[in-house]
Amino acid sequence: MRVLAAIILAFIGTAALADSTGERKPGERPPAAVEVIIGVYNFSRFQQGLLENTDLKGNAEVKNLAALRAEEAAKRDKTLKKIQEAIGAEPRVGKATSSTASLVEPEMSDGPTYVRSFYAAQIPEYEAIIELLDRYLKAPDNAALAAFAREQLPMLRSQVRDAERTMADK
Repeated sequence: MRVLAAIILAFIGTAALADSTGERKPGERPPAAVEVIIGVYNFSRFQQGLLENTDLKGNAEVKNLAALRAEEAAKRDKTLKKIQEAIGAEPRVGKATSSTASLVEPEMSDGPTYVRSFYAAQIPEYEAIIELLDRYLKAPDNAALAAFAREQLPMLRSQVRDAERTMADK
């Protein structure tokens, strides 16, 4: 009887522990501050890369949005740089993400095809950064970075919804 009670208590304790860790997959740990900083810098580089790859045919909508996102990325990077310096982290940011390569070449496409590819390339990048920040906020290891993540998430969610709606309309 004691063995049965011990097994039941162990099961309840394990279930409670698993429930308290959020929605993590088995063996998945929350990202550390440095990993989040790298992810945000990579996302910013992606957004700045969009500006470089905008429609050369003169699509004002795409150019203006790319310029706005690049400006937002620069502001976000300035804030993030202060947090990075406070932490003392020196993340190694790689080359620009591959999603900018998935844009249809403007010279090789008609206007609507390029505009759709422009918005479509953004969606997985937004989803990845949102997921990274959400996971970080489940177990943050730096208060300033957690506040930064909480501040960024609503804006990022709104922007991805806008990209999805615009892509669907095109």
